[in-house]
Amino acid sequence: MLYKLSHHQPGLSIEPVAFKDFSHFGHLEKAQEDLIARNILDVLFEESGLMPIFQERSYQAEADIYALNERAELFIFELKRAAAGVDAVQQLLRYAQEAGRWSFAQLQAKYHSYSQQQSCLLKAHQEAFQLEHPLDARQFNRRQKLLVIGSAADDGLLESVEYWQRQGVAIEFLPYRVYEIGAEQYFEFFALPHDRHTNPQLAKGVLFDTNRSWDEQAIWYMFENQRVAAFGDAKNSVAALHPGDLVFLSHPQLGVVGAAKVRKGNVKAVGTEELYRDVEFITPVPKKGERIHAMPFGRVTEFTGKSFFWARTIKVPYLSKNEADQLLIELQKYLQN
Repeated sequence: MLYKLSHHQPGLSIEPVAFKDFSHFGHLEKAQEDLIARNILDVLFEESGLMPIFQERSYQAEADIYALNERAELFIFELKRAAAGVDAVQQLLRYAQEAGRWSFAQLQAKYHSYSQQQSCLLKAHQEAFQLEHPLDARQFNRRQKLLVIGSAADDGLLESVEYWQRQGVAIEFLPYRVYEIGAEQYFEFFALPHDRHTNPQLAKGVLFDTNRSWDEQAIWYMFENQRVAAFGDAKNSVAALHPGDLVFLSHPQLGVVGAAKVRKGNVKAVGTEELYRDVEFITPVPKKGERIHAMPFGRVTEFTGKSFFWARTIKVPYLSKNEADQLLIELQKYLQN
């Protein structure tokens, strides 16, 4: 819930701000699903990376989103445009009963359909979570976790969720809110565990991809132009960066290759395919053709104690300012060798 702070003597008072849901924007039903699926890794589940592998098809008895975590457990999402009722739990249980029988071959076929690629799911999962070795196919889908997302929950849904939790079923309700303030609309999402999102106004550390899959020369483009950029469908990732943030450039074959501080100013565009922010590199900037020194991903994970989702442009979770400062010191040691 969002509250408006009002100044009244002798102190402050709060007034709840009414919220809406996606039922007020009927044409956005599919957009809500896509919004959750696109941001499930980079933003909404900041502390626990998830890899979407499938979205529902029209007129099919399927959950809205299916995703895998690092242990290859299957997360099943049911999204409601408005308040969620007990029927949402019943739907999820049916979907889980069906999905729990999916073989690895069926999971891979769904991933191929979703990603429009024919790459092996074992390899894609390994790369997404930067595992030393791919998991065995038999480790996939050993457990299912169920999530209902809606603007509110009635008593029946909450009682049902609590009942199935007591029976050992991994199920949760996650609320969202849509607010209209002035002419703008705002989306609020309460992610587990304990909504531990970093305040975007605080300086933070961000591991950011060099976009090699878009252009192998993008890393040199960023070094030479003192900017951090993203391209194509991933270009909006730049919006997560704010002045004062420490950005650690990540090269998929090498590791972390440099660090820069985001300068003041707005996100800038080059044509329709690129967004970027100006930065000041703190670590040495190599010249094109020179060997690029790097800090291996394994060492980054070991040093920070965090498991990053390496497959996306932004490698969530974010780092606090103190964590980023400590990583910078460690990175500088590697780049000097």
